[in-house]
Amino acid sequence: MNRSEQIEQELTKATKGLQNGNDGLARVCARRAVALASQQWAAQQKLANWKGDSMHHLRQIQAKTTFPLPVRAAAQRLLTKVTEQTQLPMTTNPVTDARIILDHLNTEI
Repeated sequence: MNRSEQIEQELTKATKGLQNGNDGLARVCARRAVALASQQWAAQQKLANWKGDSMHHLRQIQAKTTFPLPVRAAAQRLLTKVTEQTQLPMTTNPVTDARIILDHLNTEI
């Protein structure tokens, strides 16, 4: 399975998680999809420090000031724990946030 197929598989699992009321699963799968895409993007950009788990990739995206604010904001929302959603501004669909990031990374590849 190639990377694009892996990303779509994670997004499909995230969507199913949302449909089944499993927000935690949806967020984990959306995060994994972003990590897969950002690994590919970072390799093409020759950014050696972009290794690590999904959360590390999201923190890197959030901190990258050359990325547009909506992309960094989507990364911040995906970094937020499900238990903190009611305390902070959150979207109810982590797949949407993942797609914001994925669309941006795809334009930079």
